[in-house]
Amino acid sequence: MADNARAKKLADLIREVVAEKLQRGIKDPRLGTHVTITDTRVTGDLREATVFYTVYGDDEDRASAAAGLESAKGILRSAVGRAAGTKFTPTLSFVADALPENARTIEDLLDKARASDEQVREASSGATFAGEADPYKKPGEDEAAE
Repeated sequence: MADNARAKKLADLIREVVAEKLQRGIKDPRLGTHVTITDTRVTGDLREATVFYTVYGDDEDRASAAAGLESAKGILRSAVGRAAGTKFTPTLSFVADALPENARTIEDLLDKARASDEQVREASSGATFAGEADPYKKPGEDEAAE
């Protein structure tokens, strides 16, 4: 088993090599400038690497980018093997990162919370206290009342 530092170092190298190769080395029009590598994770035995990516565009662009990455998997693995210099080059698997969808969901929830806060603010704008303005007793008030 490799230590976590070595796996992290290899994951960073894979991310850089794959991103560089996608930008400059692969002429597939499905990949182009639409694909961004967001993260890479390597298993503890350094045999498998998962590359997370995002695609700028609609569902059709995402599907074509996934097909392009699958077809370029061998070229990318060869480039990683040359750069890494390890005994065994990890197999690459590409996973679409759910980051944009999660961010959109969070933004929607924040918008709902802002709208709810605004409703509460509007409802309480003309409200008054149920009792006195200051319901707490102060020292000496009871003695003055007697």
